[in-house]
Amino acid sequence: GYLVDILLDLGYDAYGVDASTSGISLANKRHPNRFFFYDIDSLSIPSELINKQIDTIISLEVVEHIYTPNNFMKSCDLFLAKNKKGEVMISTPYHGYFKNLILAISGKMDNHFTVLWEGGHIKFWSKKTLTILIEKFGYTFKNFIGCGRLPFLWKSMLIVCEK
Repeated sequence: GYLVDILLDLGYDAYGVDASTSGISLANKRHPNRFFFYDIDSLSIPSELINKQIDTIISLEVVEHIYTPNNFMKSCDLFLAKNKKGEVMISTPYHGYFKNLILAISGKMDNHFTVLWEGGHIKFWSKKTLTILIEKFGYTFKNFIGCGRLPFLWKSMLIVCEK
């Protein structure tokens, strides 16, 4: 709820959703009734948000944890349904070809893509693959920003699209 807290403090009408009931409970302590449980595979948005005119979705470091990226995009459509259009901002760790080559050459590929810890990332997105996903659902690519570290070795990326 950290970003939503900041947006609310700045005067924006913001809401947050998450699959963690404990996270929702914690976030609602500071701003009650602004955070709601959402299971992406249910494709049923919280009843409290059905009549809200949502025009912007900000998803920070989430899509790499989701087994069903198609449901992620379908969820964006559901949340934007009242407006019939809107902007979606998606950040995720950056996995470009040059970065992966450097990881492989340096012998750090296994450490970076480790499967030996519970949870973690299950999808590894590049600009190309995330753009394919958003365009598959009728969104138009607007912008790409690499974030952190050196160019093409970025830690994360932000893709902005609109419908």
